[in-house]
Amino acid sequence: MHNHVLQGFKKTVEQFPDKAAFCGENSVLTFRELDRAIDSVGTFILRQGVKKSPVVVYMEKSPEEVAAFFGIIRAGCYYVPIDAEMPQVRIHLILENVCAPLLICDASTAEKATELGFSGKIVEYADIVSGKLSGQEDLIDEKALQEVFDASIDTDPLYVVFTSGSTGVPKGVVGCHRAVNDYIDQLSEVLGFSSETVFGNQTPLYLDACFKELFPTMRYGATTYFVPKTLFMQPLKLVQYLNAHEINTICWVVSALTIISTFGTFKTEVPKYLHTIAFGSEVFPIKQFKLWRQALPNATFTNLYGPTEGTGMCCYYRVDRTFEEGEAIPIGRPFENTDIILLDEEDHEVTKESGEQGEICIRGTSLTLGYMNNPEKTSESFTRNPLQTHWPEWIYRTGDIGRYNERGELMFVSRKDFQIKHMGHRIELGEIEVNAQMIEGITGAACIYDKEKGKIVLFYSGDKEEADMKVILKDSLPRYMVPNVTRKLDRIPLTSNGKTDRVSLSAMLK
Repeated sequence: MHNHVLQGFKKTVEQFPDKAAFCGENSVLTFRELDRAIDSVGTFILRQGVKKSPVVVYMEKSPEEVAAFFGIIRAGCYYVPIDAEMPQVRIHLILENVCAPLLICDASTAEKATELGFSGKIVEYADIVSGKLSGQEDLIDEKALQEVFDASIDTDPLYVVFTSGSTGVPKGVVGCHRAVNDYIDQLSEVLGFSSETVFGNQTPLYLDACFKELFPTMRYGATTYFVPKTLFMQPLKLVQYLNAHEINTICWVVSALTIISTFGTFKTEVPKYLHTIAFGSEVFPIKQFKLWRQALPNATFTNLYGPTEGTGMCCYYRVDRTFEEGEAIPIGRPFENTDIILLDEEDHEVTKESGEQGEICIRGTSLTLGYMNNPEKTSESFTRNPLQTHWPEWIYRTGDIGRYNERGELMFVSRKDFQIKHMGHRIELGEIEVNAQMIEGITGAACIYDKEKGKIVLFYSGDKEEADMKVILKDSLPRYMVPNVTRKLDRIPLTSNGKTDRVSLSAMLK
């Protein structure tokens, strides 16, 4: 039984010391190098007197950033990843929330880090692992690291990743060792990860989506390539990259996969080494899915579903039949040690036999610990199971509506509120509205998601031009949350009870 995500990693290092673990655009770390970097970062943190605390990582996506994550974990702390391209307004909100004593940056982010107004200590990763900051010959204190490891338990926090918040303030989801270990156990069994696995990572490292590559690589001695972001605008070169590195496993958002199939790339080149394809976060258009199956008839395709609050993914469906236009691929069944219940508006359970819809709620080991320093939002989403009255049992209410089909497979239907999935990210439209309303001269704002076109549309009233709104919002929102379309109105329409008339706004999309 694993009670720590690094349990067994030393054996991986002994077995594959000189094998590439993580490969970036500008650097590669073997397992031996990764192990030493992790221990060096862990030792440095302990020597700073930092214990059981959040540590911010503000670095470009790279193998070194991964080493920083695991070095923080090695020290018994928990990492808080921040995207190097994230707007400063959002970074300030995150830093205020976590109150971390230490921030690790790299050469490319060092100057920006000093401009954040961070109240703790700022250090460069390279200075840590080179020994420049230690003041001691021995970079690694194995005894101190072992003492921390021996004292750890599986409910200790592991990371804090921030998701969109409806009030304009991002929410920090706190995950623990137990949930991640259980998730990786189940995911690895379903997808068949091993030391022969060669991952092509597409997702950012500041979200939980990257867990599908990071943790199995550490556990099994696999290899992960960080696919350059620019290639996702060049589908043929993207496939050529996959073939050049003999990548056999990808766990991508649907939009990344359809970039390849939409532009007829398979007519020129096929990713011939791919045998395991997992996808999620968005609905896979059947027309595009068929192109992938035709190109790779011997590969396995698995649909994954799950919110950040449920630690990565909690449901899976191995595609085992043909789907036609108009059909949707199921999200299937929960992983072992996780249970999915559907609750109606009165908190009664929706049965499989009824075929009715209900809110997807999760219980079991996969639940995270809640939101960092946000008891109000935690109590709203992490609630007692209304079906269990004999003792307290917690569930997470996803806000997703689901139903069971005639085969007993779980199907995703829609969102319950104004939260959407866009470009693989879960977004609260309310956060975009709040940031728009904060702009000087704006008198009203409302967001609608155009499902047909897959675009975020911002309606607003005020004295700013439509083109200017996008430019201004880039300073406060991550790029994936900036509206695709902005439309200026004389006023935002309201219903008879004074609420935003979203029906009228939706009609304007047609």
